[in-house]
Amino acid sequence: MPAAPFRLLLAAAFFTLHLLPAWSRAEVKPGDVITKLNVEKVDGMIAEGVRWSIINGMDLQIVPYEEIPMPSKYLEASEKYASQVQLGERDELLNWVAGRPFPVIDENDPKAPQKIMYNFQNTHYFSDDLGLHLVDADTGALYIDSKGARHYQVERHFVADWLRVLQFQGRLHHDPVHEYADNPDDTFRKSGLYPLIEPFDLKGVGGISFRYTDLVRQDDTWLYLPFIRRVRRMSSAQRSDALFGQDIDVDSYGGYAGQIPWFNWRLLGVKPMLASLHGVNLPPVPCTKDGGMTFCENWEVRPEVYVIEGTPKVSNYAYSKRIIYVDKETNFIIYSDLYDQGGELWKVVMQSIRTHKRPNPMVDYEYDEPRMFIYAFSVIDMQLMHGTRAAIPGMAFPDEAGWYIDIGFDEAQSAGEDWYSIAGLIAAGR
Repeated sequence: MPAAPFRLLLAAAFFTLHLLPAWSRAEVKPGDVITKLNVEKVDGMIAEGVRWSIINGMDLQIVPYEEIPMPSKYLEASEKYASQVQLGERDELLNWVAGRPFPVIDENDPKAPQKIMYNFQNTHYFSDDLGLHLVDADTGALYIDSKGARHYQVERHFVADWLRVLQFQGRLHHDPVHEYADNPDDTFRKSGLYPLIEPFDLKGVGGISFRYTDLVRQDDTWLYLPFIRRVRRMSSAQRSDALFGQDIDVDSYGGYAGQIPWFNWRLLGVKPMLASLHGVNLPPVPCTKDGGMTFCENWEVRPEVYVIEGTPKVSNYAYSKRIIYVDKETNFIIYSDLYDQGGELWKVVMQSIRTHKRPNPMVDYEYDEPRMFIYAFSVIDMQLMHGTRAAIPGMAFPDEAGWYIDIGFDEAQSAGEDWYSIAGLIAAGR
């Protein structure tokens, strides 16, 4: 698509974003505080799992909407390559080079939800590599005392040294640009989370995962367990299982980390909804009314949010479906509701996002343009009254930037390709 028409379409979309939600903002305005006492005010503008969390003590501070522009290189790549991108017969992505695969989507297109999910998979928060350092998480139970007060009883504390992702396609910042010509594993991306530093009995545990250029091919995911000195390969169904007493599963990282062709997708609607995309509290601030199981932050009305239903094609998958909420402007997943095999609401994944040049305002580590950083998230099992909360960087590491985006292999925080290997995983876990 030529640059001028592309920019006109973006301008028209931006104009619509500012006009469309005027009527819907009448009931919710900046300065409002949403609590369990007035949660009805935001019915229809939050996921059911978010509503449950508000009733149990998570307050929302409402602030004005702020635009989040695409980073310049990502915008240029979208303008240059989007017109050639297609979906194949198996819902695989074809002819994508870099940038947003589908900048303009017809909501009546039967393939609209798949295109939205590919926009999310290839969103702009990183294109070459990603490193998250010193991530911590608490997991525990929510209980209510005789006076009705909520308490979050932490059962286990986790600290992970690194979560890293290396892109082999869609690269924009470092050589090789666009894609690796030398790619013997035929991977689209490689990722890893290792080693665990805490708790002591899981020290050295970690995992790596390969996603292949054939996006229909099953991911390969390996988990290293040093206490039995074995590497275990996980099936696609096992990626939906929570591990080590936590509530989050591998396929729920970032909102959704599964394979797009392995789900059936439906676009349920597009509407204004609340999201936390301009968080200001870092370290994140646990909510007091629910005992600290979730984080209280600024939320804003996002003019258009896609509501997408995904049902797995994989047998023995833990969830019967996911309802995923994708901010149209950024293509970020803001939260997800997960349903059990009986069709009952089971879990909610909520993300707190910061948009700024600095991932951590207290650390002098800055990017040339504002970027988006998931600095906290909560996963709540509403049936068991159990939850996991995580912070990036961990709340005990205020002097750590936490997020290292598109830095290549030249900085001290980076890792070479050998890091994304079973040998590297085992060596770090010993």
